[in-house]
Amino acid sequence: MSAKRNLGFWEMFNLSFGFFGVQIAYALQSANISRIFATLGADPHSLSFFWILPPLLGMIVQPLIGKYSDRTWCKMGRRKPYLLVGAIIAVLVMVFLPNAGSLHFGARLFLGLNMAMWFGLFSLIFLDTSINVAMQPFKMMVGDMVNEEQKTTAYSIQSFLCNAGSLMGYIFPIFFTWIGIANEAGVGEVPDSVKYSFYTGAAILILCVLYTFFKVKEMPPREYAEFHGIDLQAKEEKKGEGLFSLLKKAPEAFWTVGLVQFFCWAAFLYMWNYTNGAIALNCWGVDAAVEGATASAEYQAAGNWVGVLFAIQAIGSILWATIIPRFKNIRTAYVVSLLIGAVGFASVMFIHNQYALFVSYFLIGFAWAAMLALPFSLLTNALEGSPYMGSYLGLFNCTICLPQIVAAATGGAVLRLVGDSQPAMLLMAGVYLVMGACCVYFINTKKTN
Repeated sequence: MSAKRNLGFWEMFNLSFGFFGVQIAYALQSANISRIFATLGADPHSLSFFWILPPLLGMIVQPLIGKYSDRTWCKMGRRKPYLLVGAIIAVLVMVFLPNAGSLHFGARLFLGLNMAMWFGLFSLIFLDTSINVAMQPFKMMVGDMVNEEQKTTAYSIQSFLCNAGSLMGYIFPIFFTWIGIANEAGVGEVPDSVKYSFYTGAAILILCVLYTFFKVKEMPPREYAEFHGIDLQAKEEKKGEGLFSLLKKAPEAFWTVGLVQFFCWAAFLYMWNYTNGAIALNCWGVDAAVEGATASAEYQAAGNWVGVLFAIQAIGSILWATIIPRFKNIRTAYVVSLLIGAVGFASVMFIHNQYALFVSYFLIGFAWAAMLALPFSLLTNALEGSPYMGSYLGLFNCTICLPQIVAAATGGAVLRLVGDSQPAMLLMAGVYLVMGACCVYFINTKKTN
């Protein structure tokens, strides 16, 4: 087996730079989708249902991308073809999605939704799926090309770039409002400030992805096998092994880290769904459940402020991502990060000053930084020597999708249980992070054989 050389900083940076653009798109989606659907007429109790189909498709698409990219090798590389296709589809959808309310579909209902909401729903499905198609190869390339000693650093660089992209995506709507782009629109229409944000994000996304696409040279199959200590002949003999068979043989870390992931991603789905309604109520006195409230200047101002708060979260994540590698024990870093994030979530319910929320979302960023870096470092180290790295990372994406599906499906019921209080849903998110932190102690950090 050849020596596993260390990569230079810029080599690791180039591996993940495209993630910066992908995360701008993801930030625009997470910060504005609830706002968009509320503007189109969605009821707060059904708001979470709009988030079910995207992660459901992710559970199907991601394992397939991992499986087939493990077997792919062409002039463009191994993971890069999937990266490029996902980015192109995401760009196209980002141009159309914010125009759902401006295409004059009319008020006709189908299964309780107007046509604009149906258009928005299918656009969201394609956007979330394509973003994940573009996002997953970056995680795989780090697993492919970085040795065990550098993986925490490499994923921390990826986390830094991810959060820098989030920061930019989150502030776009308030930036465009500040320079004079309209932040209000007619009933059922998305403001121009949001539309221009999506257009700009789409342009940056494709440029960043093209940078990584042309700067990174993936390992050809023989070099990859030598780097990871893989017996190519044995791999050929096992070529027919399916995803379910691989799942049965998954290392213990796959399941224990996945358990932590379940609580973490459920918590953040609540944040994406209910932050807009929570701060509109607590800080602007606007109840999104009241008919016509979402068209008010106050509600749209709260929507812009969500972007600011998520930007503060990204800043917290960026700073914390530089500290995580300094922890001597990766599980300790995980627990500390999640507990600090839980404090941030719980505090949102009790704060009625928009600026005081900066502290809450800054702390939430600590948990987000850990979620972006540590699970993949733990899992890829446990998979070292496996010829199915991409397949397992694709399957591992189910630990991101499944909790979002469960949280989205039950969100309306939980909202009723907490007295229809959207701020209380952020408190519930804090509880979930505490549960995730407790589960960290079940993680086995030993490598699989």
